[in-house]
Amino acid sequence: MDFAPGPIPDTEPPHDCPRCPRLVAFREQLRAEHPDWWNAPVPVFGDPNAWLCIVGLAPGKNGANRTGRPFTGDYAGDLLFATLAKFGFTRGTYQSRPDDGLALDGVIICNSVKCLPPENKPTPGEIHSCRPFLAGQVEMLPNARVFVALGQIAHQSAVKVLGGKLPKCRFAHLAEHRVPDGRMLIDSYHCSRYNQNTGRLTAEMFEAVFARAIELRG
Repeated sequence: MDFAPGPIPDTEPPHDCPRCPRLVAFREQLRAEHPDWWNAPVPVFGDPNAWLCIVGLAPGKNGANRTGRPFTGDYAGDLLFATLAKFGFTRGTYQSRPDDGLALDGVIICNSVKCLPPENKPTPGEIHSCRPFLAGQVEMLPNARVFVALGQIAHQSAVKVLGGKLPKCRFAHLAEHRVPDGRMLIDSYHCSRYNQNTGRLTAEMFEAVFARAIELRG
């Protein structure tokens, strides 16, 4: 699969990023098992002039790690893109593949960790090693004033990148945090299959996050 940089490519890691040995080994294993998959750091997806930035955790094995586009091709993406469509953030129709023609307006999707971690669980060192990429991408989004963090790891990375203090910014679904420069962060439970199947996150709960983001934009 060809490399296709996102809308702010200067901030993306190289296709064969060497920073995290465990993730590199897992990547090489999957390249051997699935040579037609993306199997590389996944670039951001969305509008470089976005006012809303979604910060996710990391690529899913059968989703972004396979397709090369955040949240594309897995269960989490079904809810995310359906919700974005409901609130008018999409052009085209999401069809679970990177060539479906879908585009985002006013929103961009970044991840805390660019490469697929085993069992979807990056180590603290891997999260820290990848944070400069997230920081660089946030810096390249001058119009982004509202951020949505999907899950606790994304919350922690977003708080640190935005200059906040974790003891003052406790993660909870629909919790709101104003960072020092006035930007706002809203927390959400991650839209993972597990959270949806267990009822921890419902479609209505997820939609409430984006409804609030639009209210905060004013």
